[in-house]
Amino acid sequence: MKIKMPVDVRMIIDRIEKNGFSAYAVGGCVRDSLLQKEPNDWDICTNALPTDILRIFQDFHTFDAGIKHGTVSVVVNSVVYEITTFRIDGEYFDNRHPENVEFTDDLITDLSRRDFTVNAMAYSERTGLADPFDGAYDLELMAVRCVGNPVLRFNEDALRIMRALRFASCYNMAIEKHTAQAIFECKNLLKNIAAERIVSEFNKLVCGESCEYILRRFKTVFAEFLPEITIMFGYEQHTPHHNKTLWRHTTCAMTNIDPEPLLRITMLLHDLGKPMACKKDPDGTAHFKGHPKFSAVMARQILERLKYSREFIDDCVTLIAYHDVRLTGSKPQIRRVMNKIGETNMRLLLKVQYADLMAQSMYKRDEKLEKFNLACKSFDEIVKEKDCFTLKQLDINGHDLIKIGITDGKQIGETLNKLLGMVMDETLENKNSILIQKAKEINSL
Repeated sequence: MKIKMPVDVRMIIDRIEKNGFSAYAVGGCVRDSLLQKEPNDWDICTNALPTDILRIFQDFHTFDAGIKHGTVSVVVNSVVYEITTFRIDGEYFDNRHPENVEFTDDLITDLSRRDFTVNAMAYSERTGLADPFDGAYDLELMAVRCVGNPVLRFNEDALRIMRALRFASCYNMAIEKHTAQAIFECKNLLKNIAAERIVSEFNKLVCGESCEYILRRFKTVFAEFLPEITIMFGYEQHTPHHNKTLWRHTTCAMTNIDPEPLLRITMLLHDLGKPMACKKDPDGTAHFKGHPKFSAVMARQILERLKYSREFIDDCVTLIAYHDVRLTGSKPQIRRVMNKIGETNMRLLLKVQYADLMAQSMYKRDEKLEKFNLACKSFDEIVKEKDCFTLKQLDINGHDLIKIGITDGKQIGETLNKLLGMVMDETLENKNSILIQKAKEINSL
């Protein structure tokens, strides 16, 4: 079995070997190469000590990437390569990091400490593939299996739970039976992991091809850091517009939209407020009027707790708050929504509404799609024709109003907003002379 390595990776391994040591490409780069995927980066392991690596590559730029744990970074042609000494991890007391490491000269011992069999393979052109835990076989099966005892692996580093689920989602892999059992058994350990680390894995996971299946099968695992979602499990919606439980609708809607974290997380949280907004008719039919407001408030609290960026939170909350606006295709209506959320978010909102619509029942679907398509057409025309929907686009400004005698700041603001509203509603042409005349009428000048 031969793996094609980049020239610089071969150079690094050759240089280490010529100095009397062994070296291998290891981990994800080997896995991805066997899957015929382009690796994002190439990591190298060796029996050379960090001091040896610093000496061997003294003519290159090197820096400490975790030298106490055996890792030295070497920069070759502006690319950073991490070179790590074979090691044995000490005890884990925080479910994340070993207290100490001990260096070893045995490759298999080093591979045995890794998370999954598909990541516990090493390769060099001199010796070929080192695969002591049958990672290549698991790749053929497309299975995620822990190296050794899965409960022990997850207790060492609970983030491995998220990594297992992310691999299954993004690589369309199955999770081996004992590994899956251990995930459920150890899921409470996720509470010990920093929010930023969980989010980093979760953002990739929700964009995976198999995210719907993983979210449904392992929903109680995700509830460890998203307890708010439990209210959606098994929640029947009791409306002709929906033929799925709230959780099934949510996960289906997620796969109906582009695999981008902002859009996928928006769909995950868009209907979270429905149970709080629910009102039922005497016949049991449910209505969820105002649920976007509940969902938006809850989404902001969740995303802040998980330490998402301010921009991400604001955009996500905006899309959730407007996701249920009934767009008729009317240009004045679309301009007014664009005025509130901007052109970029309007474009995203249309994607959100389509994903939501396609996760609903067939009840009135043709009618809904007709209005949606008309809204898309109107939006495209507004953008193409550069219609006015902001004060910046209005062909009049505060200086013009001052010239005609309107000097109070509040009065200027109110006048401009009234003029903008009329322009957006197509009752007034966006032309300076016409706007000036209307401003005089509004202020009785």
